[in-house]
Amino acid sequence: MHIDLTEMLRCPEPHDEAFLVMSTGEMRGRMVRSGLLGCPVCGREYPLIKGVARFSGIGEQRAVSSALPVDAESLQALLDLSGPGGYVVLVGNAARHAVGLAGLMGGIHFVGIDAPPDVEELPVLSLLSCDSMIPLRRAMARAVVVGRDHAEAAWLAEAERILLPGRRLVVEREDVTPPAGLTRVASGRGLLVFERR
Repeated sequence: MHIDLTEMLRCPEPHDEAFLVMSTGEMRGRMVRSGLLGCPVCGREYPLIKGVARFSGIGEQRAVSSALPVDAESLQALLDLSGPGGYVVLVGNAARHAVGLAGLMGGIHFVGIDAPPDVEELPVLSLLSCDSMIPLRRAMARAVVVGRDHAEAAWLAEAERILLPGRRLVVEREDVTPPAGLTRVASGRGLLVFERR
């Protein structure tokens, strides 16, 4: 996990957001390979193991597909991002897009939530594991992509919560109902695109 992401993390317990405190173990450059995250509000601690911040156990095993419904160039256009900086969050199977998107959008850091086991941490990709929510602060993401395996109401509500106003959410499924704070922008080829009001 990239050390700068620490300031964007939040404890998944149901209390006000607060900065987490990190105790680092092994580091490779700016990437934390092992350590411990602590919540000053509730006292919970979360380990960093092999570069993955673990906010919950392994959780339920979801269906994993290696096929991506859209190529990186098309996804970049749907996300409507220009310029470097900030974070793009990729939930579930969508974490597989990180390498392709990073090649097109330099200077953006990607955050994979509950990524498939074959997706590994990279200097441009931090990995977080949490089976109940997206453990990131409100309104911090420039864009969010929710994979088909996580395209459920609770995860879409979480995606809206972390998305900055005026920014886009791409869902790798067409048969979902979005939260009320999102406006539909486009659909087709198994994808829905929304913008946060």
